[in-house]
Amino acid sequence: MSYEELSHTADVRMRIRAPTLDLLFSDAFLALMETVFGKDRSGGYKKELRIEAEDTETLLLDFLSEVLFICEVEGLVFSCADVITEGHVLTAVLDGETFDRSRHAEGTEVKGISYSGMAITKDTNGYMVDILFDV
Repeated sequence: MSYEELSHTADVRMRIRAPTLDLLFSDAFLALMETVFGKDRSGGYKKELRIEAEDTETLLLDFLSEVLFICEVEGLVFSCADVITEGHVLTAVLDGETFDRSRHAEGTEVKGISYSGMAITKDTNGYMVDILFDV
């Protein structure tokens, strides 16, 4: 995991770094799950996703937004994601469990993922993105 929370006046801003685009998406997913549910998450329930978008930033935003939607509607909490990106198509297998208030309520409610200021960059060390979680 390579993410850190950055200072922001009203929301949660995360900086994610990874050597590959697939790992960048996985780490952004982990940052979201830890923000919302804390660290006590395990697996056992698999959920598959396939998402297409016009560009890489929109693909990341759509992926995280879909995960947030699934958590809310299906009452699930995820511990990890095996993400594969091919162009502007993402496939992922999420591993999680049913929400348990006694274990998963220590986080911060995230209402959505913001596109504001999001830009995925690449340099010799890999990829980086700053992403804003609306709380």
